[in-house]
Amino acid sequence: MFHVKLGDPDSRALFHVEQHQLSLLLHRNIRSSCETIAPLFVAACSRPSRLISFARYSALLGQPALRSAIAASVLGRLPIGIAGLAILILAQSSTGSFAYGGMVAACYVAGLAAVAPLFGRLIDRYGPRSTLLACALLFPSVLAALVAALTFIAPLWVAFALAAAAGAFFPPITVCMRTFFKRRLKDDLLLAAAYSLESVVIELIFILGPVLVALFVALASPAAAVLFAAACGGAGTLLFQRSRALIDWPIEPRGEASLFGPLVEPGFAPLLVVIVCYSTAFGLVEIGTTAYAAETVEPALAGILLGIMSVGSATGGLVYGSRSWRLPLARQFSLTLTVMGLGVAPLALLSLLQFPVWAVGLWCIAAGIVMAPALIMQAMLVAKIARAAHSTEAFTWSSTSLLAGVGLGLTGGGMLLEHARSPAVFAAAAALSLAAGALSLRLVKPGN
Repeated sequence: MFHVKLGDPDSRALFHVEQHQLSLLLHRNIRSSCETIAPLFVAACSRPSRLISFARYSALLGQPALRSAIAASVLGRLPIGIAGLAILILAQSSTGSFAYGGMVAACYVAGLAAVAPLFGRLIDRYGPRSTLLACALLFPSVLAALVAALTFIAPLWVAFALAAAAGAFFPPITVCMRTFFKRRLKDDLLLAAAYSLESVVIELIFILGPVLVALFVALASPAAAVLFAAACGGAGTLLFQRSRALIDWPIEPRGEASLFGPLVEPGFAPLLVVIVCYSTAFGLVEIGTTAYAAETVEPALAGILLGIMSVGSATGGLVYGSRSWRLPLARQFSLTLTVMGLGVAPLALLSLLQFPVWAVGLWCIAAGIVMAPALIMQAMLVAKIARAAHSTEAFTWSSTSLLAGVGLGLTGGGMLLEHARSPAVFAAAAALSLAAGALSLRLVKPGN
């Protein structure tokens, strides 16, 4: 069992976890997670003909180049749901400190966020093949070095540097896919369907990833989970390079050189402000859910609740991409962020009044429904605002803003939990989502 003591004067969050206890706990909860999520997914998607029209998805997947690109991209993106958690558990198991594990994982995310815009600019200028090839070689190599450093208890700075480097060399497959969709699909309805399908793929990876980590930890070791992520990243990127999406990648003609790239495009910087605001709410929801699970004395419940929320999010993404919407895109975005805030707010009330866990789980589906649509609209706005010559870099800036916001939410939520409990964190997440909706209405031009 996890023993969590929030507000300790010597530590913000003190965890005492033995490795064999962690393995047994994860192993025990793999089956319960699957048994919980599967029927909820079936319930959420029952009678899909009333919710989801698959005509656009059929038209999308009917194009061989699109179908092969999507299929080829999946393996290389599995580390999205595996690497961060596996690195955290490996670092914790090597040192016995979750604080140390969290710092190593944070370095991984920081590396990912810091270097992504540079890779985006390189791809816009020279195409993706050389960048992807370098990442296919360096990402697994650096992760293997990180495993060695953590296994043999290297100095702290070595582990931090290797974790940051691993994040920096994470293959930029997702931004390549989004740029490919923008260039290939001129019909906004099909483009929305493509980004919806992308969001569902990512949500499924976030559901599958922790389960795979749990299997590796329970049956082998955390190091095996990290090495599996390394192998998937390397082999998957090489496979993606062979897809038709990259064979004829056009290099868009560039106008006057600009140091700031897409950041000077009208409406782009305000959009990034909104992204940071609402993604901070994502981070708050994640740490709030973890705190709620700890308060119920069943920490493994956090993974189940977040998985259930991902099911709602994936369902919402499929629904959004399958239908036409009357409101302009920018107003859709503002309304969706407002609804997100209204959806998260009841979690504060349910946890405060100590409703049964099943009631919180059911509401997690409702709270998650608009999360993927918000990300889809964000991608659509980036595609509309950024010029073709800056497409990939623009998508990396939006991803970096998203990661920065999640990090702020996790940090701010941890500080808030020093003085309060999970209802306060959920309330803060709801308030930030509502603020993001209001900011979006004022900052993001409806014409975009």
